[in-house]
Amino acid sequence: MADQPNRHISGAPAGPPMGGPMGGGPMGGGHRGMLATGRAKDTKAILRRLWVYMGRQRGGLLTVIVMTALAAVVTLVSPLLLGRAIDHYVLPGDYDGLLRLCLYLLLLYASGSVLSWLQAYLMVGVSQRTVWELRNDLFARLQQLPLRFFDTKTHGELMSRTTNDIDNISNTLNQSVTQIITSFLTLVGSLAMMLALDGWLTLLSCVTIPLILLVTRAIAKHTRASFQANQKQLGELNGFIEETVSGQKVVQAYVREERASADFEAISERLRQAGTRSQILSGLMGPVMNVIGNLSFAIIAGVGGWMALKGHVTLGVVVSFLQYSRQFSRPVNELANQFNMIQSGLAGAERVFEIMNAPTEYEPASGRPAGNGERELAAVKGEVVFRDVTFRYKPDSPTLRGVSLTASPGETIALVGPTGAGKTTIINLLTRFYEIESGEITIDGADIRLLDKDSLRRRLGIVLQDAYLFADTIRENLRYGRLDATDAEIEEAATLANAHLFIEKLPDGYETRLTAEGGNLSQGQRQLLTIARAILADPAILILDEATSSVDTRTEMHIQEAMRSLMKGRTSFVIAHRLSTIREADQILVINGGSVLERGTHEELLEQHGFYHNLYHSQFRSGLSDAG
Repeated sequence: MADQPNRHISGAPAGPPMGGPMGGGPMGGGHRGMLATGRAKDTKAILRRLWVYMGRQRGGLLTVIVMTALAAVVTLVSPLLLGRAIDHYVLPGDYDGLLRLCLYLLLLYASGSVLSWLQAYLMVGVSQRTVWELRNDLFARLQQLPLRFFDTKTHGELMSRTTNDIDNISNTLNQSVTQIITSFLTLVGSLAMMLALDGWLTLLSCVTIPLILLVTRAIAKHTRASFQANQKQLGELNGFIEETVSGQKVVQAYVREERASADFEAISERLRQAGTRSQILSGLMGPVMNVIGNLSFAIIAGVGGWMALKGHVTLGVVVSFLQYSRQFSRPVNELANQFNMIQSGLAGAERVFEIMNAPTEYEPASGRPAGNGERELAAVKGEVVFRDVTFRYKPDSPTLRGVSLTASPGETIALVGPTGAGKTTIINLLTRFYEIESGEITIDGADIRLLDKDSLRRRLGIVLQDAYLFADTIRENLRYGRLDATDAEIEEAATLANAHLFIEKLPDGYETRLTAEGGNLSQGQRQLLTIARAILADPAILILDEATSSVDTRTEMHIQEAMRSLMKGRTSFVIAHRLSTIREADQILVINGGSVLERGTHEELLEQHGFYHNLYHSQFRSGLSDAG
């Protein structure tokens, strides 16, 4: 399997394939696909795209805006009433009028609180529905991405983008959107009220605005980069945790616990440093804005008091103006205090949209007509032809060189050769997990690049070396490749795969719920289930990639019996290291270095006294030695 750069799920495909990364964890090169720099490439594009998602919640969003506007009106009216209270009731000593005005203010503040609560309540619904759609679209996109994409990403990195980054977007939408709307309305309203009260004091209030803009821009320049770095380190940490927990048995078997802890500590330290830097930078904004706001307040209070003493304005106007100046600067301060969340949300959105912008496996590759064809693969006879096929995973290292083969309907083609020879790559190209570089592959004369991928894969039954099972019941795992299968058909397939007896002995039989990746079964039992899953799918073309490598010799004999029955009338491709299991193959292709060295039946290849002859007899001698 070394010629295959990533792991696939065993069983008959049902839709887009799922795959794992090549190097799960931070040491597997999992971050090559990430942005090279921390700064957003196009902040406006990110905001526009988020707005498209939010725009689908127009009704709720419009209601939020109305509630916010009403709450802003209440906020804007209150300082004016306070100024009037001083000028018309406090200074003249009108206690009855002052009491009435206090009641009005009480009603205003109460209604403002209710409106703010309604606004927050409605915004939660809007933001959660928006994020729900975004999360669903992201996961759907992942299902459509080619396996080349997963070669450059760790499981933890992708999990981080679908969980942490989405949560950051959710928090930003939930809290910052209403704050932005409120701030805008409050800024405009406060400015209008200040102009109505006194133009000179208003001009004085605007003196600090350029300073605020300069400080905000200077801090923002560095904060986005720090949040990008923080989330990148978080993805790396998640990848390492996922890899280590999945391989805990190997960690303990090789006594690598201390090394794993040390590696984790190093990654965690990088995350701590990135997190500290991002929090310090974002934390600067609030205090700096408060200092500037207090400076502005002090200047206005001093100048306004002097104007009141000179009789240019009343004391009530000065009090009202001071309240409005606070309201004028408060939105900027509040946005500064939420700057942390806004930057984190934008960084998360950028990482999410990076995945959603990646071309799917159904889109044409650059310069090649390798997209998803429109032709449906109907009844399949099973003639498979490779014509001078060349392919490479890396530009400078060909994996297959001019491979040609013909499989007639119903034939069994065995692929043998050393690890890394290119055997599994041939299967990857037939299933279109990867696209050929040059040459042609046809099924019943049709170029597979012109076929609908889903239609193609529904005609293929695949059992891979890595027996992957989902955290569900055994029955649903077997039904995965054919959702309309009846219980009787499921049990028949399990019987053919010699899995029925051990399933019946389990506490809940077919309803036994498996743990992640079938961890509560033995490797051999998991392989039997994946074989049963392929049998149930009833494919036209069968692919067995080391399907019996994880079972004992006696179980293998039973499986071979079932396979002989299953392969009747079907074109089959078998990859096997145990050459004793492929003696009856119609053709055996010996692959080495990406080329076909020899081809023929078992007897014909032995008579050639070539590579196959040496390989077979070396295994035979090894078997005798082991038996002795």
